[in-house]
Amino acid sequence: MSRQLHLNLFIHGRGHHEAAWRHGGSTLLPLTDIRYYTELAQIAERGLFDSVFFADALAIGDGIRHVARGGLEPITTLAALAGSTTRIGLIATASTTYTEPYNLARQFSSLDHITGGRVGWNIVTSWVQGAGPNFGYDRQIEHAERYERAFEFIDVVTKLWDSWADDAVVDDRTSGLYADTGRIREIRHEGRFNKVGGPLNIPRSPQGRPVFVQAGSSTSGRRFAAHCAEAVFTAQLEKETAAEFYADLKAQAAAIGRSRDEILILPGLSAVIGSTEAEAKRLLHELNELTHPSVGLARLSNRFGGHDFSHLDLDAVLSPDDFPDPASVQGAQSRAAVILSLVRRERPTLRGLLHSLAGARGHFTTAGTPEQVADIIEDWFTSGAADGFNVMPPVLPLLLNTFVEQVVPILQRRGLFRTEYSGGTLRDHYGLSRPESIYFGAGAHDLPRTGLHAISA
Repeated sequence: MSRQLHLNLFIHGRGHHEAAWRHGGSTLLPLTDIRYYTELAQIAERGLFDSVFFADALAIGDGIRHVARGGLEPITTLAALAGSTTRIGLIATASTTYTEPYNLARQFSSLDHITGGRVGWNIVTSWVQGAGPNFGYDRQIEHAERYERAFEFIDVVTKLWDSWADDAVVDDRTSGLYADTGRIREIRHEGRFNKVGGPLNIPRSPQGRPVFVQAGSSTSGRRFAAHCAEAVFTAQLEKETAAEFYADLKAQAAAIGRSRDEILILPGLSAVIGSTEAEAKRLLHELNELTHPSVGLARLSNRFGGHDFSHLDLDAVLSPDDFPDPASVQGAQSRAAVILSLVRRERPTLRGLLHSLAGARGHFTTAGTPEQVADIIEDWFTSGAADGFNVMPPVLPLLLNTFVEQVVPILQRRGLFRTEYSGGTLRDHYGLSRPESIYFGAGAHDLPRTGLHAISA
């Protein structure tokens, strides 16, 4: 297999359709019951997925009156899933805006040790309205500053993860030497947003660092991804724009000296699957009829930085003039741009737009047979629009089971997807190399020693 398709399971509520929690195919377990997430991870592992992924929001958000929300915190959830899975990668979201680098570095290093090297970090700058006040800010930090913080944050945690050489732990009982302190370094980082001494108090982990995942598609988000990301989750509503995004991001990465193969691009795919196309469309209609307009309006407002759409007629055709300029949005600019592009292209009613977004919040949605879904995956994969997909089942666990049992075998028969795991780490699954330490690798920086004599004193 010259080029391998990658599949990640994005776990979200009781499914990615906002009305999934009301459907009979969704779980009856509470969103705080770890058995639910264990079941999903094990189904995905049975389907040989590369990874499972948990998003995160640092504020409760609008719509909880009519949408199932309030699931578990992602990092602690991964720790629980580590013991109930053996091969599948585990990716958690954590913020560079509202987290301290040292704490995050400790948490992800611990998870990588616990899982034997199966952990990835989805790097976010936290655009959600209401997050700031939960962390002592009286305002939302602006888009540009959030990305400035993110670049420095990555610098700090990389130094921390690399502050131990791979052979620093000697563990020689006879000589009494546990660690070679000459192979452990302080980092002494002093930047605009962080001042961190180091070193990390945990030895270097199996992958060296977690796999870096990123999901922003704005101009700033693409620049950040080109420099830092190893996998990118992106929202694309059609193949043409997905191909443009794919080509642009690969080119940006190559322009700064990275290999195009070092960054995997995985658009979201939310597929309603039926034995016939008519059956799939009936299921989608059922889900849309279970939605509540207030939920969609609140989400749309959130995407556009709090803009009020409630005065618009639900059944009137939308105009681009009904929306603010995405560049002025201090939230998720890329998602706002995707939505506005859909309005320009399709001119839906407001109700129709809300139904479109109810399925997967601006990601690509489809309804069809297993063969039709496999055709879409193959088309995007082979024509330069994707390296794989962030699979977002509309109803969980129903449509994840359908995908694993009916779509995956088609992809395997076509030679696109693995028939067994060939490695044990998430880097193995993604075909990524293990990074050398910036301090102790072959191309290590010639930096001065920084006082670790104090550790051995």
